Amino acid sequence: MIALEAVSKTYQHGDVPVCALDGIDLEIHEGEFVAIMGPSGSGKSTLLHILGLLDSDYRGRYRLKGRETSNLGLDALAPVRNREVGFVFQAFHLLPNLSILENAALPALYARDREEEACFEAARHRLAQVGLENRLDHRPSQLSIGQCQRAGIARALVNDPSLLLADEPTGALDSKTVQEILGILEELYEQGRTVVLVTHDAEVAKSARRIVHVRDGRCENGRAQ
Repeated sequence: MIALEAVSKTYQHGDVPVCALDGIDLEIHEGEFVAIMGPSGSGKSTLLHILGLLDSDYRGRYRLKGRETSNLGLDALAPVRNREVGFVFQAFHLLPNLSILENAALPALYARDREEEACFEAARHRLAQVGLENRLDHRPSQLSIGQCQRAGIARALVNDPSLLLADEPTGALDSKTVQEILGILEELYEQGRTVVLVTHDAEVAKSARRIVHVRDGRCENGRAQ
């Protein structure tokens, strides 16, 4: 599913180059549930942006489902990202003036490869999958934090992506809701979805089947067994 070879990324901080990633090698097989752990400043956020096809300015190679992506610009990556990658964020990033149904349908509408009603039907299906079938017309402000995160997961799944990237998805949640969200990710993994969970929380990382550690821009135990 994912193969990174010698991926490096350097930022300019004024006149000083700052190495964010230093020769990362990483393999993730299709259907794996992997947690990427690292402290603040370790490079895991930069790695996530590359995995999610949000950054093309790096050295090295990245193949997603066997397709070389490291030679593509952001414009060429956008449709691949829309179809192949679903994002779940700590801050949800739901649009406040739209209903939960409209929020969940957005990636499908952006893809422009099916009729509008089919996009909303896919959104209804994914919202029902996470237990929000009775909240379709609600806006984010009318939902609990946990319900907002479930809506974010539904939105991430609406295009049936092969890869789900969850960036600190439990960071703003209470302990009971954390277990609910991890249970949904576990269920998606058991259904065959490839799930990559980025976290600094060791207890949250234990829900994954493999933990990859990122420290000082380097990746430990990044090779799949």
